[in-house]
Amino acid sequence: MRYSSLTERIGGEGARAWEIHYRATTRVRGGESVILLSIGDPDFDTPPRVVDGCVENLRAGNTHYTAISGEPGLRAAIARHHAKVTGTPCTPDRVVVFHGAQNALYSAAICLLDRGDDIIVPEPMYVTYEAVVGASGARMVSVPCPREANFHLDLDALAAAVTPQTRAILLNTPNNPTGTVLTSEELVTVAELCRRHDLWLISDEVYATLTFERAHISPCALPGMAERTVTVNSLSKSHAMTGWRVGWTVSPPGLTPHLENLALCMHYGCPGFIQHAAAVALDDEPPEVAAMKAELRARRDLVCDRLAGVAGLECLKPDAGMFIMLDVRQTGIAAFEFASGLLESHAVSLLPADAFGHSARGHLRIGLCSSQNVLAEACDRIVRHSETVMLR
Repeated sequence: MRYSSLTERIGGEGARAWEIHYRATTRVRGGESVILLSIGDPDFDTPPRVVDGCVENLRAGNTHYTAISGEPGLRAAIARHHAKVTGTPCTPDRVVVFHGAQNALYSAAICLLDRGDDIIVPEPMYVTYEAVVGASGARMVSVPCPREANFHLDLDALAAAVTPQTRAILLNTPNNPTGTVLTSEELVTVAELCRRHDLWLISDEVYATLTFERAHISPCALPGMAERTVTVNSLSKSHAMTGWRVGWTVSPPGLTPHLENLALCMHYGCPGFIQHAAAVALDDEPPEVAAMKAELRARRDLVCDRLAGVAGLECLKPDAGMFIMLDVRQTGIAAFEFASGLLESHAVSLLPADAFGHSARGHLRIGLCSSQNVLAEACDRIVRHSETVMLR
């Protein structure tokens, strides 16, 4: 039997990136004790105020169809949140609610890109971008962000990648997996390229509120960018709501009806009781949100301090987010081999970063999604494994 060509475009290295993680979770289901640091699912509970709002609304009977683009109350709350985070005005007619940021990214790509189009994506990039672009039929043109520049943009390479076929740029700042926050100078250059070549910008800003030393700047706030930027965001990481699947786009009003049409045929709206809880999270921010950010920063510092000076290893201290990139190239073995051995010998699961792009080869992504005690133990095991590898 024949499958559609889409099945080829949504596969690839990105789809295989989770092999170590799947092996680890299989062992956990089998009753083994494994430290899982290979996925970005924080161990924090969703704030009680949000849970209570959901349960109360569910019991009140909000179990019917909802507005396809999102309930008015949530769209208004997102518009206020967007204005607060980006410093730019926003109205609800620019907002469409989706089932998580991943769904929102997919929808933006489908509505903006065609076969024959190119989209430029700086890498390291999140592993699902490959399939998102592939689903649209467009061609992804990756531009390396060198490790030697702490994974910041190579602006000359970015400019050189633009051709007459280029339709858009996909930007992720703060970045997953590196935690790098782009500077104002970098973003100004990206904006100039978009304006000069009449390009769309898809801006993935899921980690925008989880910055530490360097402040996040939203590209849509730059001159001439609001009318050509689709901002993607969610509550998954900022409010420990990964399983709630609440994400959204903020785009020029003319794009909203097209995104709504896609939502109509794709999921026909999101559950009303979950949308109500999301509005509670945005309009009445629980105190746990700030506490989670502070804890992530403490975890980052603990891991970086614990692994500092270890032969064969080098940590890049991230500007934001919940991941740390661990450079294992000096051990002399590939990242996948290091991660596989670490799982088998010491029951710690890290994500080999090769699938994030060539710039990330030789690195592992450490998720800061467990307690400080667990992370300390994981670091000790990583050190022991590295020492064993270095003795070979």
